[in-house]
Amino acid sequence: MPDRLNDAILRHLRHNGRLSNAELAERIGLSPSACLRRVKTLEKEGVIRGYQAIIARRNAPSVATVIVQITLERQTEECLRRFESRIRECPDVKECYLMTGDADYLLRVEARDMQDYERIHKEELSRLPGVVRIQSNFAIRPIVQQEKGS
Repeated sequence: MPDRLNDAILRHLRHNGRLSNAELAERIGLSPSACLRRVKTLEKEGVIRGYQAIIARRNAPSVATVIVQITLERQTEECLRRFESRIRECPDVKECYLMTGDADYLLRVEARDMQDYERIHKEELSRLPGVVRIQSNFAIRPIVQQEKGS
């Protein structure tokens, strides 16, 4: 059942994850202690999985974005589960989506350069269970890039 206060907490934290508890509580109309209890519960239940800084690319070290399509040998529940379990362990994979269409998964990978991507391809992606095809595309530059939660 949806909870109006939890929804408000999530909406405000999505917009600004650095809000102090006192400011968040004031914005949603709760006491600071009640607000903190709700936030801690949302974290414990895994609704809030973490907080992150979104770095403007112009200020970050040079990073290449690679869009990777992965095709598995089979789409059985066991094959999907094994792949998904292992892909979560790949630190260079920033996003992974189960897809419809020709490829089974679409990944967003970040690499320092072509040599770094070659390492990622050899040491991480090609060793994933059940992979029969990897198609990689390097992004030239972002055109539309919204912050998470926008």
